[in-house]
Amino acid sequence: MKNTGIKFTTERQDQLVTLCQNLIRTKSYSGHEKKAADEVKSAFLELGFDEILVDKYGSIIGQIKGNRPGPKLLFDGHLDTVPVPEESDWSHGPFSGEIVEGKIYGRGASDMKGAVAAMVCAAAFFAQDSKRDFAGDLYVVGSVQEECFEGISSKSVSEQIKPDYVVIGEASVCNVKRGQKGRAEIVVETFGKPAHSANPNKGINAVYKAARLIDEIRKLEMSHHSILGDGILELTDIKSSPYPGASVVPDYCRITYDRRLLVGETPESVIKPILDLIVTIQHEDPQFEANAYFAKGQEECYTGAAIGGERYFPAWVLDEQDEYVQTVLKALK
Repeated sequence: MKNTGIKFTTERQDQLVTLCQNLIRTKSYSGHEKKAADEVKSAFLELGFDEILVDKYGSIIGQIKGNRPGPKLLFDGHLDTVPVPEESDWSHGPFSGEIVEGKIYGRGASDMKGAVAAMVCAAAFFAQDSKRDFAGDLYVVGSVQEECFEGISSKSVSEQIKPDYVVIGEASVCNVKRGQKGRAEIVVETFGKPAHSANPNKGINAVYKAARLIDEIRKLEMSHHSILGDGILELTDIKSSPYPGASVVPDYCRITYDRRLLVGETPESVIKPILDLIVTIQHEDPQFEANAYFAKGQEECYTGAAIGGERYFPAWVLDEQDEYVQTVLKALK
């Protein structure tokens, strides 16, 4: 592309800030992104995008066509946010879009409604300034359900568009990030035998069994990658059954782990160390019974479509000398 400089006027800055504020003020928890998608659609229409599409999951896609044939460049950002447990705990309202000392506050300001607003406006302003005299097509997507199912809705968008290049707008302090750790959600279960807590020797406490396994899992060494750093395995949730368990020895315990993945790791290599620990403990304790697997989930999108799958998304890294990486780095500098 040529003429990549964008004239950033006060009017354009106001358009960008207003769109960002409108998105922040629009509550859009995962599965409830329709109003945010409508805000993006309105911006697409106002800014002169050529085509607008909403896919089966509810991700909204805007297209700007260059005057000449060429590659497809996709700017990707998600519209959903994690919930706000208690709004009163915020010093600035989570859905206020309040501006204080040049900063916009609110849920999703950096993750990632600010980026979505910036990409929408940047694509439109570039098209206006260049009079569309560029080769290829620009796409901007506001995807859904990213916080629950990382990569699934984006994969669906990519399958439709088949982009040649993708820019992910996650916050990077304006640095080029050429890779990302993957993520898996691992469920570990332990099983026991129920009994009245007045006679615990009649049962097998699943939480005690879990405690031993948890202790051993903490000793597992994580692999290392020269770019992405260390892999991570962190306990994020634990729950026993029955719950509440007044006067009952729990016969079941479920532990959830967040596993951050590195390039070269596979589903088999990630789960194997935990399964091996289970086998080792079983040899030492005949009453020990446990299992481990990748979590699966399914939710309903605001369109009514079901979205789901195994919670496993691999890591990726582009080579530093990759032509795309170097082109982006040069443009950024």
